[in-house]
Amino acid sequence: MKQRFLDAGFPEEDLNLAGPNERRGNLVVRLRGSGPSSLKPVLIICHLDVVEARREDWTTDPFRFVEKDGYFYGRGTQDMKDSDAILVTTLIRFKKEGYKPNRDIILALTADEEGGGSNGVNWLLKNRRNLVDADFVLNPDAGGVVAEHGKTIDMDVEATEKLYADYQITARNPGGHSSLPVPDNAIYHIADALGKLQQYRFPVELNAVTRQYFSRMASIENRTTASAMRALLQSPPDREAVVQLSAEARFNSTMRTTCVATRLNGGHANNALPQSAQAIINCRILPGHSQEEVRQQLLKIFADPKIEVEFIDSASGKALAHAPDKKALQPVAPRPDVFKPLERVVDEMWPGVPVIPEMETGASDSVYTMAAGLPSYFPAQNS
Repeated sequence: MKQRFLDAGFPEEDLNLAGPNERRGNLVVRLRGSGPSSLKPVLIICHLDVVEARREDWTTDPFRFVEKDGYFYGRGTQDMKDSDAILVTTLIRFKKEGYKPNRDIILALTADEEGGGSNGVNWLLKNRRNLVDADFVLNPDAGGVVAEHGKTIDMDVEATEKLYADYQITARNPGGHSSLPVPDNAIYHIADALGKLQQYRFPVELNAVTRQYFSRMASIENRTTASAMRALLQSPPDREAVVQLSAEARFNSTMRTTCVATRLNGGHANNALPQSAQAIINCRILPGHSQEEVRQQLLKIFADPKIEVEFIDSASGKALAHAPDKKALQPVAPRPDVFKPLERVVDEMWPGVPVIPEMETGASDSVYTMAAGLPSYFPAQNS
């Protein structure tokens, strides 16, 4: 890719390959603008890696790009090699056509968003901040046009996101032969804990982004759902509205922190009492709360001295007795200088279609840029 940019006329000094090692490199490209120096750049981040795949699970080679019967096949054709290719092509076109924006545009193509210990965005912010420092960030990893049966309904723009966290819960027991069962069974403790988690609901909390989300969604939802959304925005939120909207997974995860069991492990033999049992709980935490705060809340939910709750460090994979205390940043209202131009373009292409700010309920590299104080928006995937 660096060679493609060089061939298009980008100077060597505006192309930087940097990373912790050769296999975890990041390419940072700068298209120079012509505006006043007081305008800081716009940073666009695109990750290069994809989720692991097993060849036997695919009818085509998952790591080979295939066009077949009008569809593209291959790991990353949606997330997010399409956006990588589009941005590379666009910047090359800008350069060849002599287009100069009113500020610099920076494109960072990075490693290890999906996993691994060398996340490119995080590494650049910590080690090459001067290459990626910007006024705000665009991340094409989410957001985009929502359509039903070919009709455009709205344009989603992620304007904040939840904080990701994995926890390991463990119960231990002296064990023994299964012919002499005892009620103090490690698997039963885990089962009881997960049953309590299944019934628990974290409190409803709205922020500057999710309030706008429900307010604008009410303009396109059916009458019943729209009425519930407006009632949710009351102070305090209407209880019946909370119950109704909580039944829909996407609305429920937008209103509150969520934690769900994803893995189980216990015992060592069919005829022996388990000496230990474990479960993995995955949480998506609302901005303004820390991973340690949620770990403590899980301990309260389980209310069982036999249950240990440890935080799993994503970089090392180790289970730790204490989670980070740093809170996900509280979002601010979406910036007009970002949203107004987008609203204008959307209205030209799809008259009357609203632009709706959302909170990403998953996780992306924007967690690093937002933590670094760079407002980040997800405006483009699949649009």
